[in-house]
Amino acid sequence: MKRTSAPQTQVSNEQEVFHILDRLHHTAEGYDGLPAWMLRLAAPVYARIIALLINRSVLASHVPRQWKIAIISPVAKIPQSDNPADYRPISITPVISRVVEKLLVRRYIYPAFNMEPTKDLLADQFAFRPTGSTTAAVISIIQNITQLLETNESVTLISLDFSKAFDTVRHSTMTTKLAKLNIPDEIYNWVVNFLKERGHMTKYAGRTSAILYINASIVQGSGLGPNSFAITASDLKTLDGTIYCPNSPMTLT
Repeated sequence: MKRTSAPQTQVSNEQEVFHILDRLHHTAEGYDGLPAWMLRLAAPVYARIIALLINRSVLASHVPRQWKIAIISPVAKIPQSDNPADYRPISITPVISRVVEKLLVRRYIYPAFNMEPTKDLLADQFAFRPTGSTTAAVISIIQNITQLLETNESVTLISLDFSKAFDTVRHSTMTTKLAKLNIPDEIYNWVVNFLKERGHMTKYAGRTSAILYINASIVQGSGLGPNSFAITASDLKTLDGTIYCPNSPMTLT
């Protein structure tokens, strides 16, 4: 936890929260039992209260327990599914929790990506950033290949599969690297508390499993999840001058 005399931050206001709630898409309800359709219809009444709740949560660096639990809903990948491998796990987190996460990401995390010292670390990452895209990654790769061919007879392009990389992220490692971002202390402290005692439960055929707590992996279905991976992978650099594009994901030698 960080403790300084920095001025406290007001994350949201009534107007901003109403704008978000009024445009919520249909989605299943999370562990708190509040469906998106209800929050959208009640936005004129509850926007002020929810904005107050969000600000107090961030300033106190406390995340309600309901916001930390994700519900896993298995969805069949094939018509005739008869074993666990035939299902795709869909993680559902509380709607209000996602609203807070998106506010923090848009207002603090994304701007910090363009500040020192993170700016240079993320220069070769293209995913999970407002200005990044697959197209930008491909253009960068082509540019690097072209430059290498000016002084080399050939270039070897190696593609690596990082599809399971999200599951290997340790929360302790992620928060250590997050501490280097240029963000207010209360935002950092809130994210640390958000990752503490995370849990998920599986709901299928009307039955619900017990809660299993985790201390690693990106929180699927959350607004902070993809950005957490970008922060964790920010210091992945090669030692031999190889050009590394962690989110492409491709390596040029």
